[in-house]
Amino acid sequence: MRTSVSRVTINASLAAVWAALTEPRYVERWQYGSQLETDWTVGTPLRFTTEWEGQLFEQWGTVLTFDEPTTVRYSLFAPRPGLADVPENYFTMTYELERDADTTRVTITQDDPRAEDGERPDEDDATNPVLLALKDVAESIRGD
Repeated sequence: MRTSVSRVTINASLAAVWAALTEPRYVERWQYGSQLETDWTVGTPLRFTTEWEGQLFEQWGTVLTFDEPTTVRYSLFAPRPGLADVPENYFTMTYELERDADTTRVTITQDDPRAEDGERPDEDDATNPVLLALKDVAESIRGD
């Protein structure tokens, strides 16, 4: 299993960061326009849908943990040619939030049992576009 961990410190309240991670209207802004469908009840389905260059892309899974406002965890299947939709091909995303003075630290852990698609270089959290987008969205909703 491959595990990758990313961290970002956000200048926003725990509530604002939680909203950015869990409310579809905010998720769309940092997850490449993805529409999120879930009610966040543990054991229920979760689906991300986005359109890119006229093609529809979907990922789906199950809510595993929803402990507001500190932890959300879900399984996710990202289809690709030749990859069967079976439990051993689902990865797990965990988002953990921790308040630190005037900021919120987010730790994102991805546990991935799937075979590699080739070598993936380590990405610097400080330049990761998804983390930067999450930070921008959360910081923009500080007053909500």
